[in-house]
Amino acid sequence: MSCAHPPGLPFVDAMTPAVLVLAGPVTRDRVAGLCEDLRTLLEATGAGVVVCDAGGLGPPGLGTVDLLARLQLTARRAGVRLRLRDPDPALHALLDLVGLRFEMEGQPEQREPPLRVEEEVEPGEPAL
Repeated sequence: MSCAHPPGLPFVDAMTPAVLVLAGPVTRDRVAGLCEDLRTLLEATGAGVVVCDAGGLGPPGLGTVDLLARLQLTARRAGVRLRLRDPDPALHALLDLVGLRFEMEGQPEQREPPLRVEEEVEPGEPAL
């Protein structure tokens, strides 16, 4: 018995990122398991962007920083971008302090600053 496929290309929503929900507390044993969960998620979805929901991580600490650094490394090795969703403001400050830069969901991408706008001056008016 054969199964007929519908005509045309399959529907793939490339704009929908894969989501990995992180919950605390973070221990050394859980770090390796969460990195493996990320690899499994990437193999299953083939996504180009993974959103890590960091809302449930609890109070930030060095274990959380270690986890996020390893997840970011795992994602980069797979050629995928990692984005954080709903991080605690203290976690965001701690990541800045240790020099880890993450894309944050809902923030505009870093781009070049806009060029200066020059106003038109009427003939005979002094330039400011």
